[in-house]
Amino acid sequence: MSEHPADTTPDGADFVQSLARGIGVIRAFDADHPELTLSDVARRVGISPAAARRFLRTLETLGYVRSDGRQFALTPRVLELGFSYLSALSLPEIMQPHLERLSRRVDESVSAAVLAGPDIVYVARVPTRRIMSVRITIGTRFPAYATSLGRVLLAHLPEQDLAQVLRETEWRALTERTITESATLVSELDRVRKQGYAIVDGELELGLRSVAAPVRGRDGRVASAINVSTSASRDSLERVLEHHLPLLLDTTSAIEADLRLL
Repeated sequence: MSEHPADTTPDGADFVQSLARGIGVIRAFDADHPELTLSDVARRVGISPAAARRFLRTLETLGYVRSDGRQFALTPRVLELGFSYLSALSLPEIMQPHLERLSRRVDESVSAAVLAGPDIVYVARVPTRRIMSVRITIGTRFPAYATSLGRVLLAHLPEQDLAQVLRETEWRALTERTITESATLVSELDRVRKQGYAIVDGELELGLRSVAAPVRGRDGRVASAINVSTSASRDSLERVLEHHLPLLLDTTSAIEADLRLL
């Protein structure tokens, strides 16, 4: 996860900076930084150590953070924050049986994600084997520009929204293959939009190959994306396109048919 400076605030009297900073403190923890010192939190959020101490102690009192006196870490209670969203979202519940069926047919891991700013967030998943160095669970975030799921979601954003996301993106070469230029990505997104799917080969992690397609809601707008992930050593690009992709597209059609019944 990238650092989240909390001193940049949008214009408007309704913006509560203290709330933004508190959320920034929670977001400072991630898979690469499960435990942080007070100074670490202050640096990653962009606030003073004194402010970091107040936020951390408040979160600790509320049960969202624990501390051994020096190191701080999130507690399982933070899951309540995301569960409130998932509980109100019928999409993962509708998609799950379809994802399980697709996973059995391709014998690979299948996931669904939505867009959250410049990141994707996993909302449903059926893992078969671990093919990434990072463990993926519900709520895991990755930069949208480097994932097949993200490119599908970005490709169907309105032009103004896409421009905003690209401005917020912190470009990093996650591998030697990662697209890290806005203009190059926009060109790729145009291709994704026209062909109806995205393939990412070794850009998020070397050896990881995935294909994703959009899921449209009743209003016709892209609500989510689902993908099939595999190992480059196990499945060639030809097999992904000739075998996995048709089954993936069948699955998105089946999910959309269920969504129209809501």
